[in-house]
Amino acid sequence: MLTFLRGVLVLLLAPLLTGLVSIVAIIMIVVFRRSAADVQFLPRTLGRIVARLSGVSVSMTGGALLEQGRPYIFAANHQSQFDIFALQGYLGCDFRWLAKLELFKIPVFGKAMQMAGYIPVDRAHGRKALKSLDEAARRIADGTSVIIFPEGTRSPDGRLGQFKAGAMVLAIKAGVPVVPVAIVGTHQVLPKGKLLVRPGRVEIRVGAPIATSDYTVKQKQELAERLQGKVAELLGE
Repeated sequence: MLTFLRGVLVLLLAPLLTGLVSIVAIIMIVVFRRSAADVQFLPRTLGRIVARLSGVSVSMTGGALLEQGRPYIFAANHQSQFDIFALQGYLGCDFRWLAKLELFKIPVFGKAMQMAGYIPVDRAHGRKALKSLDEAARRIADGTSVIIFPEGTRSPDGRLGQFKAGAMVLAIKAGVPVVPVAIVGTHQVLPKGKLLVRPGRVEIRVGAPIATSDYTVKQKQELAERLQGKVAELLGE
């Protein structure tokens, strides 16, 4: 019963806290002239609050493999919606989310995402999609780290799915290293199709960066397979 009540509480509070964080971020940027980097403590705090309310402990290993101040594309497996809170709160790096363009049209939340430096991606086909991909690559090359989920969707059973080669185009165009990231335990905390979180333990395992400078767009499948293999190793699969 306690687990059920905790899950209901998190389900109700998470969107309210997200809205509050969005409003505070806008106020800090517009009124107090703070930069996008200055307000990143807000989503980090949100991720940690949601984890604690959920009874989830999160640990991370491999951070020493990263060079401070260098942009990366973090490529993680996607077990659960809880991956977002875990990475937000505990990855320990300054990064922005790549998000579908439609999210930026949500009142308040979308504006906060835009002002905080999140990067929109148009998932439609044609020139608009290519233009948004090129813009995202430019932002990353200029120093903005991002997180991608190359599987494209959450795993239904927690197992690692096939990495889509299309996600590698962004990495190759940006020319920055790709970092394999394994998230362990979020499937048990919040499986796909479920609404209520359960207490548990989550691990974020960061692997050694993979240079993309030696790859061309034509080799995107090769990079996807190499990256998937590295994430599989981190997962112990």
